[in-house]
Amino acid sequence: MSTVLFVHAKGGPPLEYALSKVAAKAQVHLLALSELPASSREACTRICASVSSSPPQDGQRDLVALIVDRARAVGADAVTTSSEYAVVAVADACEVLGFAGPGTSCVLARDKRLMRTVWRDKGVSQPRFRAVASAADLHEAAGSLDFPMLLKAAWSAGSTAHQILRSPQDVDPAWSHARRVMTESEQLGYAELHVANAGEDYIVEEIVQGTAEDWFDEPGWGDYVSVEGIVADGEYHPVCLSGRMPTVEPFTERACITPVPLPRSVQEKIVGLARAAVDALELRNCGTHTEIKLGPDGRMWVIETAARFGGAMTVPQIEEVFGVDLIGMLVDHLLGREVAWPPAVLTPDESHHAAGSLVVLAVDSQGMPWPDRRVWDSGLDWPALVSEGSRLSVVTESSLPDGTVVPVYDPAAGANTMAALCLLAAVDPVTVIRDFEALVDALPKVLPAAGETAARDEEGRR
Repeated sequence: MSTVLFVHAKGGPPLEYALSKVAAKAQVHLLALSELPASSREACTRICASVSSSPPQDGQRDLVALIVDRARAVGADAVTTSSEYAVVAVADACEVLGFAGPGTSCVLARDKRLMRTVWRDKGVSQPRFRAVASAADLHEAAGSLDFPMLLKAAWSAGSTAHQILRSPQDVDPAWSHARRVMTESEQLGYAELHVANAGEDYIVEEIVQGTAEDWFDEPGWGDYVSVEGIVADGEYHPVCLSGRMPTVEPFTERACITPVPLPRSVQEKIVGLARAAVDALELRNCGTHTEIKLGPDGRMWVIETAARFGGAMTVPQIEEVFGVDLIGMLVDHLLGREVAWPPAVLTPDESHHAAGSLVVLAVDSQGMPWPDRRVWDSGLDWPALVSEGSRLSVVTESSLPDGTVVPVYDPAAGANTMAALCLLAAVDPVTVIRDFEALVDALPKVLPAAGETAARDEEGRR
């Protein structure tokens, strides 16, 4: 039987889901570079042939050597990860081991400065940008780009440390706030694990003006999509598109929806730009997640791509809707097995129904903070909050424990201030959008108020 070493760190699809897909293809051993989710620990022990942990030690670890040694110890035939923060280390380890992996150019899909430079040199449509490493750099860049612009950490994920600059007066506060958030993110484990001092690197880019109305017939859609795919032996295989609801300022994702109700001809045009972006990075063997901004008159810009699958519930949604197991397909390929790649991008014509994932943030549909503090409760009467026939479940691994006060949304911290993640299955994508809009409006009303919970606890102690 083939053996796979799965390297776990923060991010990616739920760990139990990912491990079960790998275990269906091979014996799986788990190497955890960050703490295992409490809700998944029993499943990890049940699914995996072994579980070993190497928690951070002030960043003083040779991760490549660690992964290589563990792979050899368990007799691995392949090594893979779902985490943005571990993908470069895994790619380098695969090179040492002689395994199929993302390739040495994988760093181009992590460092946004390098990514954007390659695209600029190859003529891939994208926003204008500058690399910055200091407040002075940011002031200089602000003098050469057009406002508004967006400051991003070059190695971040999940919209962490994003700051909108609308005038020169915003430069210094944005720089200070972004650096503080990156420091906090590193303490939470949401940071690059292999590259030293990655939190010091940033880019700033012009904010291109998107428009959902020129692309979608129904309201409620965001002005960007992502193309999910796999690169196998350097050949890009696009699988499907994922749609979005409008982001929360600055650009924090609220919901991801599969499939995307756009005509096949339009989807193929979008995939063409995604292909140009992925091919330019010269990746070898990995999942891909490519975000594309949709503009007026058919204009498009690539925002970024990644050498791993989309995070949160993107991969489970694709399996729910299209019956395609992306993780299993990649594992089969890494093990040298034949894989039947989709001959063309999958559209609503091939879907069984629709699915979506909703990030619970303490903001309303207009992005305004909830009027009071609320407590997370996964035991709500969910069927009463969604359409008849829709099914909603809470992703425990990605949600706060019941009874936890929902964090105040911090625009700079992005998804770091999420309270929960919900998965919805519905008859079609428009129903997913409508159900999510209803949930966003209902949650600050139906979740228990923080004061009420504290009062009940005090009464119980009496």
